Amino acid sequence: MQWLTVLYLVYTFIAFYFLFIYVLTYIQNRKEIYEIIKPKKIFSLSIVVPCYNEGKSIGKNIEALLASEYPGLEKIIIVDDCSTDNSFDIIKAYAKKYPKIMVVQTPTNTGRAAGAKNYGAKFVKTELIGFSDADSFPEKNAISNMVGFFNDNEMGAVTSRVLVENRKNMLSKIQSIEYKIIAFTRKLLGFLDSIYVTNGPLSIYRKKAFDDVGGFDYKNLTEDIEITWHFVAKGWKVQMAVLANIYSIVPEKFNEWWRQRIRWNIGGVQTVAKYSKKILKCGMLGKFILPFFVLSWFLGLAGLFLLVYRAINYFITKFLIAKYSIAANISILRFEEISLNPSILFLFGLLLFSLGFVFTIIALAYSREREYDRTKIRDIFIYSIFYLLMYPPLLIISFYKYIKREEKW
Repeated sequence: MQWLTVLYLVYTFIAFYFLFIYVLTYIQNRKEIYEIIKPKKIFSLSIVVPCYNEGKSIGKNIEALLASEYPGLEKIIIVDDCSTDNSFDIIKAYAKKYPKIMVVQTPTNTGRAAGAKNYGAKFVKTELIGFSDADSFPEKNAISNMVGFFNDNEMGAVTSRVLVENRKNMLSKIQSIEYKIIAFTRKLLGFLDSIYVTNGPLSIYRKKAFDDVGGFDYKNLTEDIEITWHFVAKGWKVQMAVLANIYSIVPEKFNEWWRQRIRWNIGGVQTVAKYSKKILKCGMLGKFILPFFVLSWFLGLAGLFLLVYRAINYFITKFLIAKYSIAANISILRFEEISLNPSILFLFGLLLFSLGFVFTIIALAYSREREYDRTKIRDIFIYSIFYLLMYPPLLIISFYKYIKREEKW
């Protein structure tokens, strides 16, 4: 079918286009990936930690922040969002012991991280304001490796590299691979001034810039994506410090992972819808980040469609051939019908997968962690073939829930 060939070629072109952008950016900037900028002064900083029923991890998060070697960290503001477990008691115990810790509680449960973050931001008087998730644990040099980017007065936000803390089963190990690849590609996008998210585990903002965009969007399920797009729309720069390592707890059960990714995808759809009028306008936001998001969705959905179509077409064809061949008492397969010449579309697909696999290996090779982590080739294949196939169905369901306004945290 002619239209199917056109769709396949468009899909292949876009996939190669993005892959080559990453490759060329990597080649040109590979020596600067681990760049650390020394701050010209000690910027005053406060870290806000939203907390809701995080009794199992909040203590470890506080201790990790207290262990930070950055001398400008003045306050660690823990915002309890009316937890129903023992989180608030744990936080108050730390506040009594360490003067640097300030504990506040929202009047009522806000229901979303954005609400607790904005509430905590009201108590910040420093030049910089950072946010850290209660289940994330920064290395002691993480903040020090981030603040130097604020030497540039136009720098609005700096984000960190998130790695997986709990690699206990296959799902969490595969996510560990995913997080490393995300971090690597995000740094490459930073060289293009196109970082599209400042992650929740640890990101630092210039307080002036944070106030300029009005804080986090409470309605958005991925407030960390939305605020980043808002920064870029307002002309603020966003960068990433690769050597600012943050270890975060990821879902170990499939249903928890599924709910998390549905929320992430719905938040992405919300953000694209909010800024859709800026496409091809407004600097890198409209000319790259927005098209990048939309075309990434196209690749996921078109790839799933092509895979399903080819599979159904193949099995139906084989079934009909077998059925009528048996009925007509003729051979099901004849030697002259066997073709050893693969189509150009098959070769394109094989080349694209191979290059993507090599890129994955390179991204993993650039991962420097606190201890040596050996990634098995088996896990990489599972990630590249099976894990990534779950994303298109996730996106379809997220679109459906967004249209139905099922936007629950």
